[in-house]
Amino acid sequence: MNNSYEIETIENPHTSGHPLYEGALGICDTIFGAGSRAKVEKELSGRNRSLLTVAHDSGKALGFKLGYEEKPDKFYSWLGGVAPEARKTGLGKALMQSQHDWCKKAGYPRIQTRTKNKWREMLILNLKSGFDIIGTYTDEEGEPKIILEKKL
Repeated sequence: MNNSYEIETIENPHTSGHPLYEGALGICDTIFGAGSRAKVEKELSGRNRSLLTVAHDSGKALGFKLGYEEKPDKFYSWLGGVAPEARKTGLGKALMQSQHDWCKKAGYPRIQTRTKNKWREMLILNLKSGFDIIGTYTDEEGEPKIILEKKL
């Protein structure tokens, strides 16, 4: 894969009908399995302010970050992933930086994310990008999750 891609931000993607939203959902299904699309749709349906940051090459989605306002002073970076053919290119870091830039401009003083130990590459990227571990909890599936937060 060449490293020529564009990054777009789409506010409230679940109501936009934007084709890159469909591409991001396809990547989500590939990484997290069938049923991911329905989970995303359900989660976003109750959110007033959500954001999709998506990298694409000529309209083909290569990776995405999806998040939403959790509180007026906190943006939650919920879900993200990079298509297998686009990994190890710095795309995940570029998507994260783009999301954080948007959050700063939108006035959020902090951003939070949660991850599992099994998603080590994401955990390491978060730590290298200035996130601090602020806690842990056990999710509804009985798996431990790590809570990370970064001041913007």
